[in-house]
Amino acid sequence: MIPVCFDITSLLYGRGVSRYTSNIIQALSTQADLDLWVYGSTGRSFSQLEKLAKDLPISKNQVILDRIPVKFLPYIWQLGLLSPTRKIPKPCLLHSWDWHQPPLEKKVGLVSTIHDLAILKFPQTALPDVLKHHRASWKKLKQHQAQIIAVSQTTRRDVIELLDFPPERVHVVYEALPIESKAVMNELSESQYDVIKTKLKLDRPFILFVSTREPRKNLERLIKAWQPLAKDFDLIIAGANHQSLSESSADQPHLRLLGRVSDQKLAVLYGEASLMAYPSLYEGFGLPILEAFFHGTPVVTSNNSGMKEVAGNAAELVDPESIASIRQGLEKVLNENRDDQQLRLKKMIIRGQMFSWDLAARQTYEIYQRAYQKLL
Repeated sequence: MIPVCFDITSLLYGRGVSRYTSNIIQALSTQADLDLWVYGSTGRSFSQLEKLAKDLPISKNQVILDRIPVKFLPYIWQLGLLSPTRKIPKPCLLHSWDWHQPPLEKKVGLVSTIHDLAILKFPQTALPDVLKHHRASWKKLKQHQAQIIAVSQTTRRDVIELLDFPPERVHVVYEALPIESKAVMNELSESQYDVIKTKLKLDRPFILFVSTREPRKNLERLIKAWQPLAKDFDLIIAGANHQSLSESSADQPHLRLLGRVSDQKLAVLYGEASLMAYPSLYEGFGLPILEAFFHGTPVVTSNNSGMKEVAGNAAELVDPESIASIRQGLEKVLNENRDDQQLRLKKMIIRGQMFSWDLAARQTYEIYQRAYQKLL
């Protein structure tokens, strides 16, 4: 048995990293030769973290939670107190995420997942303190000779080139469609689906964009590419932090800002969209692509980074820096005949099946084995 302690603090943040953490832990819990523990620490959100931990398939005796704000942890760890692995038989492993790295006890190996290095690709959009914190975290990963899990070949290449990690310590384990996405559709009755569709006022055909507002998401170019199509298709934007678009959208009645939406509403949006547009400048993976494939919705996405890896030949790939290329991609998909639509659907189904959490768990376990052997 390999004892592994997985840091679940990221569950509190409600982003892609949260979905990754919950899904990989559920998949890892089925590995027979794994003794899985979880650890987390927070201050004001402690009761929420407790609840999230209870939802995981982990014995309560193997849950280690501290009521300490994350910002104070480095100082406490410097005193040699409250190690995440303090209750776990040694040797063991700690699986961290790349936001913070605790000092390790003796006979503790480190595995860490890095989703992307967007903060280094686009440093002008990062707060200086956040970038400084990330750099310190990456430095500790190198000092601890951690085994790194990259969620794509793109991220692996970036970790090796930008962080100067040894290639033999950086491994690709692809993510998969969130288990929650399948569960939502299974639990959503036809009548509930129709009620949500009515509330969302999906009366016109529409192009869907799902993301938070970041410059690299390339929304401005997408809007310009869509504008000639606005007479026939709305552009619906689902995601947080798009308030700055509100004024400009007032002059464009077919540009709709929904903000953050529930999983149920998002499922209906994917199901009803004419296509999902995701022309980002850079992604470590590109989870919305898999979500669209699951719902049978065509995708127009970028011909670079993790998006190209995930989409393969099942999406329409465009140059994200060219408004004309994005527009041509939108028009091509929207004008496909029935035979082309059926062929694309088959490709989406085949492509989506290539990504699974069971496979991710098996590959992660193999990395654990490698890290654990170095401790013996």
